[in-house]
Amino acid sequence: MYSIDQVEDPGPATPAAQQHQSQEPLTLNLKEKQQEVNMSRCLISKAEVQGFIERCMTGVGTKAHHARSLAEVLVEGDHRGHYSHGLNRMDMYVKDIQTGICAKDGEPVVEKESAATALVDGKNLLGPVVGNFCMNLAIKKAKEAGIGWVVAHGSNHYGIAGYYSMQALKENMIGMSFTNTSPLVVPTRGKECTLGTNPISVAAPAKDGDSFVLDMATSAVALGKVELHDRRGDTIPEGWGCDAEGKLTTDPKRVLSGGGLVPVGGSEATGGYKGYGLGMMVEVFCGILAGAQYSNHVRTWKVTDRVANLGQCFVAINPENFAPGFAERMSDLLSIQRGLDPADPSSPVLAAGDPERMNMKDCEKMGGIPYHINVVNHMNECAKKVGVSPLLPCDNLISN
Repeated sequence: MYSIDQVEDPGPATPAAQQHQSQEPLTLNLKEKQQEVNMSRCLISKAEVQGFIERCMTGVGTKAHHARSLAEVLVEGDHRGHYSHGLNRMDMYVKDIQTGICAKDGEPVVEKESAATALVDGKNLLGPVVGNFCMNLAIKKAKEAGIGWVVAHGSNHYGIAGYYSMQALKENMIGMSFTNTSPLVVPTRGKECTLGTNPISVAAPAKDGDSFVLDMATSAVALGKVELHDRRGDTIPEGWGCDAEGKLTTDPKRVLSGGGLVPVGGSEATGGYKGYGLGMMVEVFCGILAGAQYSNHVRTWKVTDRVANLGQCFVAINPENFAPGFAERMSDLLSIQRGLDPADPSSPVLAAGDPERMNMKDCEKMGGIPYHINVVNHMNECAKKVGVSPLLPCDNLISN
């Protein structure tokens, strides 16, 4: 029910990490490793990270308001604890603009629309630029028609799906967002990656600013978690990924070398076909409905030999067009779950969105977002190469 890759920093997206090589000396004992982990983070304010990302993006020619849109999505991802979709990915966006594989000029265009629907050409712009345009349009239509359903082709990686669904909460509406991605997931009974992690996000408002916010991949786990275990030399739980023959494996190297992730549910016996079906559903809403690339027609992850042309879907629903008392019933639904007597007294029952809220509260108490020092150093090196200053501060080290 909760986000698949929530509140875990997968470490830096360095070239070494991308080659799945261990970054830790094998001679480190457990005590030394713990000391290293305890001093591996530094605290940086949201404003500092936001400004840094904007400077890096404008430094390679991105329009100022496009850079702002991207920075806001990435910082929100980190603030909510989704480190795999925040600052950790900034260098990917910089490279996309530098190489011209992602467009820096123009704006999204509505190709076709009705009172409640629209088809948008993202013009190969940054994913958050396309996402904000589409979600704003969906909300506008929902205000007028009760529902807004907008799909886009010609888009790119747009950060966390929840960022867009949550925009509807500001208008006391239900929001939904979906995107297809590069093929990393092997279908049930298959051996080849033909689906992306294809995230689903649904946000629904309750009373007094409370809300239900589901933001999850339709794969059993994010690729970054498998990479993290591989770098540490650890095995992965069974049900995360399979080898090149489609067999479940606990060896991350087999997943990363010819294998792939498996759908939510794991094997067929444990319901993996349900996650497979959800991943296909996202393709229907995104790649197929929008006329974008889909399935294994989407380019390989991290291979930018051609434009991504991702398909994305954005929905806004106005509860006022349905039964009265929506927010009150949502609050009751949430309180029923949260009020349950937990199986483990130390682990209360949560609702979707609660772990992220707790992460944000922790950030507020600390006065910033805790980043892995290697991520900060790597992004500072990226900034130096494009002549950007000031860099991210590295002096506020904290213990876990």
